[in-house]
Amino acid sequence: MAFPTVRVFESYAATASEAFDAVMLLGDFSRPVPDDFSEFVAQAKQLDQRVGQQALLIPADVAGGRLILAPTGSLSCDYADVRFISDAAGTAARIAQQAGATSVLVVLFGIPSEERYNQAEAVAYWGICQALYEPLEAREFHGEGKLETLTTVGMIGALDEDWFQAVEAGKRVARDLAGTEPERMAPKRFAEYCQQAFAHTPVKVTVIDDLQQLQHEYPLFMAVARASVGVERHHPCVVRLEYKAPAAEQTLLLAGKGVVYDTGGADVKTGGHMAGMSRDKGGAAGVAGFVKTVAEMRPKTLSVVAELGLVRNSIGADAFVSDEIVTGHSGVRVRIGNTDAEGRLVLADLLSHLRVAASNYPRPQLFSVATLTGHAALAKGPYTALVPNGPARANLVAEQLWEAGEQYGDPAEISWLRREDFDMVRPRTKADDTLSSNTGPSATTKRGHQFPMAFLMIAAGLDKHGQDSEQPLPYVHVDIAGSGVEGGDWQHGKPTATPVTCFAGRYLQR
Repeated sequence: MAFPTVRVFESYAATASEAFDAVMLLGDFSRPVPDDFSEFVAQAKQLDQRVGQQALLIPADVAGGRLILAPTGSLSCDYADVRFISDAAGTAARIAQQAGATSVLVVLFGIPSEERYNQAEAVAYWGICQALYEPLEAREFHGEGKLETLTTVGMIGALDEDWFQAVEAGKRVARDLAGTEPERMAPKRFAEYCQQAFAHTPVKVTVIDDLQQLQHEYPLFMAVARASVGVERHHPCVVRLEYKAPAAEQTLLLAGKGVVYDTGGADVKTGGHMAGMSRDKGGAAGVAGFVKTVAEMRPKTLSVVAELGLVRNSIGADAFVSDEIVTGHSGVRVRIGNTDAEGRLVLADLLSHLRVAASNYPRPQLFSVATLTGHAALAKGPYTALVPNGPARANLVAEQLWEAGEQYGDPAEISWLRREDFDMVRPRTKADDTLSSNTGPSATTKRGHQFPMAFLMIAAGLDKHGQDSEQPLPYVHVDIAGSGVEGGDWQHGKPTATPVTCFAGRYLQR
């Protein structure tokens, strides 16, 4: 798994004997430029008014003769955040690669001494890696060495290079799993990728693929899978990832939606809305990516258990349909409102398993991660939506994730669960216990990304573990439908690997 290696130096002078072939000067060019580069920048400004306004490569007496100017713009205004640094680094990295550089030294300057920029160097490195990432299928066809030619990134400061690379390793796993086309990443091939990614690590990988076992233990999940079982290569599976800390004090239990292709099922997607639905596995991908970072960091006090539901929501004579009543793992009877609201069915069974297991672990916190609703993308734009339950709200779980996202360049916004959300999914007859969804698109439904959280709580049995219960379980639903790909382009946009960095920053930073 190739991505640029980080090398850390105490100072710019300490890099003199190193074989870098370009220098990236990254920062706010309205502030003083470091003395080592000020003359080059001043000379360039006399010839080109774009200097300091946009990314440029200028000749200079530095490593490789290439000085790449990467302006962030002002970092002091109220709305500025650390992503300005990530964006500037990514743009400059593409220039470096196109110029033929293979080893770039990054020099940051003019970064305000504010909490929101505490992780500026890390975010710059991850921005470079994001910009230069190439899809798995492309790497397998052309070869990684031909496509990803930048091999080394030098950074200056008291930095933890192992931390930088551990997070990037997780982000790369998440991008690969989320962005790869539906046959290359069909359920069992997704599982095979996980087995390879976690080989020789402390993470235990279990693949549940026996159809009878799945039908018995994951009945809502198997309702979604029903039309796919006639095609062997599309058979569903559940991947369980377990990391046991040697002195565990806290446990994260994560459910990831891994719908490898979402046709909408019997409520088929029309009008071109099916394109890009191979990325509907982004939640499972993000969870697997976070666990990869856990495997690299090997925390001593944090255990992690994840279940990934990998399934294809296919169209066929045996497809599940609206009005069916399916009893989930929790024993809750679910009336199907719309088969294109399949992700919450997948998550409900996974969460129910994690709920049962939670009592075996110290200080459990539960999460579901999914590209769940178009409403989240509409309401939150490019931001992840966090929806906490009562115990999570009491323990500030979402707020702490929000803070980590701000510092590490993986931002989120918090939405609150309300009584109207539970009313939306209430049973209408004595024949069922909850309704999975309304019949319209989430993007045109009031509270379209909040009410699915109410369903998840009921269908997974988590409504019995609220703040007023004997066993409160903090639970946050994480909807990445707006943040999972760059530019909101689900067919062509590059996967962002969210929420790997946010979770890593909150739970793994030393």
